[in-house]
Amino acid sequence: MRLGRAAVVGGAAMAAATAVHLAPGLPALAPMSDRLAPSLMGRGDRRHVALTFDDGPDPEATPRLLRILAARDIRATFFLIGERAARYPDVTRAIADAGHEVGNHTWRHRNAWLLTPAAASREITVGACILRDILGQPPRLFRPPWGIVNAASLATVRRLGLVTVLWSIQHEGLRPRTPAAQLRHVTDHLHDGAIIDLHDAPGLPGAPDRLLATMPALLDAIERRDYTAVPVGELLELSSSPG
Repeated sequence: MRLGRAAVVGGAAMAAATAVHLAPGLPALAPMSDRLAPSLMGRGDRRHVALTFDDGPDPEATPRLLRILAARDIRATFFLIGERAARYPDVTRAIADAGHEVGNHTWRHRNAWLLTPAAASREITVGACILRDILGQPPRLFRPPWGIVNAASLATVRRLGLVTVLWSIQHEGLRPRTPAAQLRHVTDHLHDGAIIDLHDAPGLPGAPDRLLATMPALLDAIERRDYTAVPVGELLELSSSPG
């Protein structure tokens, strides 16, 4: 089942439309979403995993992260918040210039459940436009904040030709984890085709420092387990052009 399709079960058309706007299309952490969209959740049978980084760019943490990845010759996927990308365009360009994939993480990282349809659509559209203006081409990937979508989000994703990417492993949830706990959680859950959701900007206080402390050991663990880290587009075998 493609993420762009939403099934509505109900009576009157108006009630159904209201329900699908308020309900998530595929909640990122629910078991149902893992069954409905296995590729978007990172289910596969190859020895590849994808490292993805949310909420940046950060003017201090992201360049340090880029140096860590470059030293290992690893390419990853960065889901950037448009407002931060506009504030730090040089860091945004440095991500792309280093060969990493850049995806849309909306304009201001707002919860789609709490937005009107127009506002939910605008969050995605403006985020895509900002990245296009900075990088010279539109993003092809989209990650909804907290994995939350609604009908307006899904329609906008279809209109812009974006591929929605969730995750199967997350190093921190709503509460911080120490670097040691992050490493243990990710390595305990590694699997073929895993999409690992990491954060290089302070959505949670101190998140960048904890991530940077975790990364060397995490990359060692991935290598020891005979996995290869690749961008999401390569993991999911997406076409090379947006849309």
